[in-house]
Amino acid sequence: MAATAEPQRRHARANRRRILDAARETLSADPDTTVEDIARAAGVARRTLYGHFANRDALLEALADDAVRTLRQAFIDRGNPEEPPDLALARVMMTVWGIGDRYRMLIALASRDLGGGITGALAPVHERAVELLSDGQRSGVFTDHLPTPVLAHVLESTVVSMLESVNRDTWQGSASAAATTVLTAAGKNRSEADALIRLLRTEE
Repeated sequence: MAATAEPQRRHARANRRRILDAARETLSADPDTTVEDIARAAGVARRTLYGHFANRDALLEALADDAVRTLRQAFIDRGNPEEPPDLALARVMMTVWGIGDRYRMLIALASRDLGGGITGALAPVHERAVELLSDGQRSGVFTDHLPTPVLAHVLESTVVSMLESVNRDTWQGSASAAATTVLTAAGKNRSEADALIRLLRTEE
């Protein structure tokens, strides 16, 4: 029995991953994509999709969980406490932009379908951002004319606005441009921001 159960579980996990990947791709192209369209794109029967996700909201919540888990890992787990705050922020933005761009359709769906779930789930990411900005303000590498939580909110709103611009096809977007925007909003000048990004590029 156990010998047959494990291949079945692997098959189920593979189907679930295929459905999530198809949902991310199809919803990125059209936020109003139906469950039937997602099942077709994943190459599974509709009943198979419903076997993993009870409804469209459950599928969206699973996508949000996927995005949050990936973002938390990039933002928190890979932090280097010895790295200067401005370089750390540049590194975070270069990484986070790729993740945010991958899941940016959630921005279009969040207010309509997901409520405040993503905001709550990202609380640890926000706390890490506040910590990073606070270190930078104390060391003088970031502007201190705003309280740290307010500066964090400004930068988060800036990132969301950039992703929304990509969603609306008013900007193509790039990790370097996004990182430069956030760094300059945090108080770096353009040449300093460019130097930090070049340093990160040499590590690739």
